[in-house]
Amino acid sequence: MIAHTIQLALAPVFVLVAIGNILNLMSTRLGRVVDRARFLQGRHGETEGMEHDQLVAEIRAIDKRIGLTTTAIRLLVLSGLSIGVTVAILFLEEMDSVPLERVAAAFFLLAIGLLMAALVLFLRETQVAAQMLRIPKEFLES
Repeated sequence: MIAHTIQLALAPVFVLVAIGNILNLMSTRLGRVVDRARFLQGRHGETEGMEHDQLVAEIRAIDKRIGLTTTAIRLLVLSGLSIGVTVAILFLEEMDSVPLERVAAAFFLLAIGLLMAALVLFLRETQVAAQMLRIPKEFLES
């Protein structure tokens, strides 16, 4: 019977591995964005006029990216925790012969919902990053 439970737990564990990989990606992006923010903050007092306005606009976009990324990371962590609870419930159900299938399913669905929400935030963060990096038309030759 425990072998069957281990088989049931494999799908959530694969999702947990995917969540870990996405967390790694998001934390790397966050680190790079924070480094850029620190650099721009250091230049804030050194700029004037149009250059200063551009710098402030970039700082605002970076602040938005940091917010989106940290929220996505929180959701991913909660998703991972929900996966862990799912696996624990599966084993608890097996060991105590308590019917907890619906509870396990609910936690798994919660985990998938949180993962999807985090991915939407990741998509939004990449859109903000892409908008920041648009090449002005005057640099593009016809």
